[in-house]
Amino acid sequence: MTHALELRQIRKSFGPVDVIHGVDLQIEDGEFVVFVGPSGCGKSTLLRLIAGLDDPTSGDIVLRGNRVNSVPASERGLSMVFQSYALYPHMSVRQNLSFGLENHRMERAEINRRVDDAARLLQIDKLLDRRPGQLSGGQRQRVAIGRAIVREPIIFLFDEPLSNLDAELRLQMRVEISNLHAQLGNTMIYVTHDQIEAMTMANRIVVLRGGRIEQVGRPLDLYNHPANKFVAGFIGAPQMNFLRSTLEGRTVTLESGIRRDLPLADSHAAQPATVGIRPETIEVSLDGHGDQQIEVENFEQLGSVTYIYGAFPNGEKLTVQIGQQIPLNRGQKVGVTFPTKAFHVFAGEGEVTLPMTQ
Repeated sequence: MTHALELRQIRKSFGPVDVIHGVDLQIEDGEFVVFVGPSGCGKSTLLRLIAGLDDPTSGDIVLRGNRVNSVPASERGLSMVFQSYALYPHMSVRQNLSFGLENHRMERAEINRRVDDAARLLQIDKLLDRRPGQLSGGQRQRVAIGRAIVREPIIFLFDEPLSNLDAELRLQMRVEISNLHAQLGNTMIYVTHDQIEAMTMANRIVVLRGGRIEQVGRPLDLYNHPANKFVAGFIGAPQMNFLRSTLEGRTVTLESGIRRDLPLADSHAAQPATVGIRPETIEVSLDGHGDQQIEVENFEQLGSVTYIYGAFPNGEKLTVQIGQQIPLNRGQKVGVTFPTKAFHVFAGEGEVTLPMTQ
């Protein structure tokens, strides 16, 4: 089977520093794949290697069955949208869109067709005679995306394209890029440090840490079944609660005092472990009943959602998300209950997720 893109044991070093450590990945035609991870995890470096802007130290980059390690960036059939818009300020929008095609000596009629089609698709057709300085941030980003569209690439590459926009524009552009993918059907690879962008836009997410892939999967698969504590903590907002505990057999005992028998697939020797609980899975009782009480240290009421930031008697912190409005006061004691199905247990080298039978 021929994949849109295949990375085979890709490694990249800058002098003595290894930044990409043997990455293997297959991306299919029409997928929207998001590379996500903290700063310095190697996601932008990996994108530049795919684009041909950097060369891998070893390994193979294969586009539609053809090894392209030695193929120049301009001949790979890819288009890249950068974090900075990189528009020519002295050129009109039309000139910015057509400039790359003119350099390839494309027929004027074909250039005009591609520019006009891209402008209509991105709703910038009324801005073609303006210069970048006369545009808003969102409009400039559309022009940058349009410049990629007119090349009619095999794969679109996006390197944190929304990081310079304010929150409202980020949301709007997320929707527009997702709609663009649905309309064009092209393969898209998108780099971001924002896990909300990853969750809302991707068909599949590639979670990176330290130049290695931690997990690849559909957004909700990563959310519901993280491979390890790192993925569990990176995917999801607010972040999963991590509570210190010990594990023996199939029983976990939290330092806060809660003890629970779990449907773990295997029995385990006594060892330290971490229990993960997502904030929205925790049940709250204002009358104090539950597995244990926490003291409300702070809270945020956003209308449809309430966040409670509390502490157990042993000082461990707990974040709770409730999908309704409730009366709260700082210093108040509330009861919390952890449903058994909400438990994630991480243990051993790499703090991997221990499998459950249900």
